[in-house]
Amino acid sequence: MAGTKKIYILLVEDDTFLANIYKTKFEMEGFKVVVAINGTLALEEVKKKHPQLILLDILLPKMDGFSVLEHLKSDEKTKNIPVILLTNLGQKDDVDKGLALGAVDYLIKAHFKPSETVDKVKKVLGI
Repeated sequence: MAGTKKIYILLVEDDTFLANIYKTKFEMEGFKVVVAINGTLALEEVKKKHPQLILLDILLPKMDGFSVLEHLKSDEKTKNIPVILLTNLGQKDDVDKGLALGAVDYLIKAHFKPSETVDKVKKVLGI
């Protein structure tokens, strides 16, 4: 991605240790990453800046990831931002719900290394 404008990703994750691991990995790959630690802050951040992609946890304080996703997909200004759910909830019902609400992918944290998550993001963004 050298020589191109940095792609802005919003990472919504309340575990600061994990958020820092993902943030560091994405920044090493040339992305600009902003972290929101709860659903309410995520929606505020989306209004301030228009990220090219959102990595969204489901289990969040103040507003869960499903609610954040519903808000994003019901708003004309944000409905086309791709959202990848990044969570430890792996039940089929949770996966189906996330995809039905408009997520483009659903990654189980324990099954994917940060580098594999970066690869998924690149694929979704077509880079």
